[in-house]
Amino acid sequence: MKKYLVIGNPINHSLSPKLHNHWIKKNKIDAIYEKKLLIKSDLNEVISQVKSGEIDGINITLPFKNSAIPFVDELTLEAKKTQSVNTIYCKNKKIIGHNTDIAGFELGLRHFKYDASGKKILILGAGGVVPSIIFALKKMGALHITLSNRTKSKAEDIKKNFPEIEIIDWGKIVEFDMIINATSIGLNNDDEIKLNYNDFGKNKFFYDVIYNPKQTNFLKKAKELGNMTDNGKMMFIYQAHQAFAIWHKIFPKIDTETIKLLDD
Repeated sequence: MKKYLVIGNPINHSLSPKLHNHWIKKNKIDAIYEKKLLIKSDLNEVISQVKSGEIDGINITLPFKNSAIPFVDELTLEAKKTQSVNTIYCKNKKIIGHNTDIAGFELGLRHFKYDASGKKILILGAGGVVPSIIFALKKMGALHITLSNRTKSKAEDIKKNFPEIEIIDWGKIVEFDMIINATSIGLNNDDEIKLNYNDFGKNKFFYDVIYNPKQTNFLKKAKELGNMTDNGKMMFIYQAHQAFAIWHKIFPKIDTETIKLLDD
C-alpha cells in the first residue's frame, strides 16, 4: 500500500486526508493519505523517507513551504520562482519539490468566475502561499499588487522575487478591488483582523485563503456590507487535484460530491 502525508503545524484543520482518500477510493487505488504534526527539526527525516520509498508523496502546509526547500534535491520552475514547495515526490531517485498552489489559486478564481485582469489587489500576510498567489495574479493580468504583513521584513523578502509589488505598513489600507487574507488569522473562530470595513465601500471582492472554518470573521463582515466573498476551498481542491495527478497519473473528478465533501 502506498503512503502519502500532509505535514504542517498546526495540522488539525487540514482536510487534505478527507479529499485525497475520497479520490483514492473512487479511483480504486491501494493507498492511504494521513496528516502529521511536525516541528521544523523533523523535516529532513520525514522528507528523506520519500527517497527511501517509505513515503510515496508529501503535501506541505504552513509554516513549512519554504523551510522544506533545503531538503529536496530539485525544484520545479514554479517552486524555484516562488521559493515555495507544497508537493513532494520522487523521480529518477531524486526528491522533487513542486508548487501546485499557483494553479490551485488561478483555477479556484476561474471557478468563481472572477476576472483579476486590470484589478488592484491587496494581500494581507507574507506566508508560504503568498508568492504563489502573486505569481498567479501576475499571470492573470492583475494591474497592481500591494502586500502588507505584520513583520515587514518578510514582505520585503517576497519583493526580492517580485520587485514590481508595493509594500505597505501593517494596518494601512490602500485602494483595492480585491483583498486577500493570506494570514493564519481566522483559523480559530474568535480570530479577527482589525479592519474598518465601513471605509472600503461595496462591491469589493474579499478572499480568504482559509477554508476551514468556511466563513471567517473577515468574510462574514465583508458579506454583511454587500461585498463578494469566497474562501480558499476551491484553491485547496485544485491544488490537491494537481498533486494527485502527479502522484497517481490520474486527474480525479471535481464534482458536486467532491465539493460538498469538504462542507460536512
